[in-house]
Formats: sequence, C-alpha cells, structure tokens
Amino acid sequence: MTHPETRFARVVLLACLVLFGATSPLRAGEAAPAADDPALEARLVAITSELRCLVCQNQTIADSHADLAVDLRNQVREMLRRGDSREQIVAYMTARYGDFVLYRPPLKESTALLWFGPALLMVAGLVVLVVVLRRRARLPDESFETDDDTSGPTPAAGGPTS
Repeated sequence: MTHPETRFARVVLLACLVLFGATSPLRAGEAAPAADDPALEARLVAITSELRCLVCQNQTIADSHADLAVDLRNQVREMLRRGDSREQIVAYMTARYGDFVLYRPPLKESTALLWFGPALLMVAGLVVLVVVLRRRARLPDESFETDDDTSGPTPAAGGPTS
C-alpha cells in the first residue's frame, strides 16, 4: 500500500515527463539558414557579435530575438550583400546609435567611466573596508557583545523570564 504523498509525487512526475515529451519535438528542429551564402552568414555573425542589442542591452544583436535586433541583423546582411566592409558597417551603426551599440566601446573621454568605473568602485569599497576595520580595531572590548557559549539563550529585552 502506498501513501497518498507518494502517489501524488508519481502523478506529478509523470505529468512533467509527458509535458516535456510533448514539447521537446517543437524545440528539436534545426534553424533554417538565413542566407544562401555561408561565407556571408559567417561575416554577419562575426559583425553582429560585436554589436549590442539596444533593447536587451545585455546581449549581442547576433544572440537577441528582439524585433529591433532582427531588423538590425537584416540591415547588416543587406549591407554585406552590397559589399560594405566590417568597418563601414560598424561606422554606420555607431553614427546612428552611438558608441553604446558597440559591445566593446573605444576608450575615449565619453566612455572612460565604462572602462574605469568598476575598478574605481572596487578601490572605493576597499578603502571603506580598511577604514571601518581600523576604527573597529581601536574600539575598547566593552563595545562588543561577548560570545558566551556556556550560557543558555538569553531572554529578549523586556520579555518574560522563565
């Protein structure tokens, strides 16, 4: 005789397996190539992997499924078909969307915070940590609570005692 919890767990597991089995063929298909020319498609992926999706902002245009990213991929594909070089495409995108569209923006005055901001925050955090630890080391022992492991739990302040 099985417990009701065990039967319920088996039913839930079976339902998950059936649901996964029913949806896995939907994901198993191979993507159709977007271009007839594999060399053009390889160049497209190389260029769009360097450009940031303006909607997602944490993905490249090559990885994003946002409508704008799809449009930009199609635009890059058309520019490649016209014969534009990588430099021309990147220059066009930065002229239109600014340095933000580049996944690795160039080092210049307007992007200096992007390059050095994380290091500055880390240094500031270390300085704060050192200052706090030095101040704490100067405090007398009476400023800290004692850790008496031999005593039992202390009652809450103002609460009933046993």
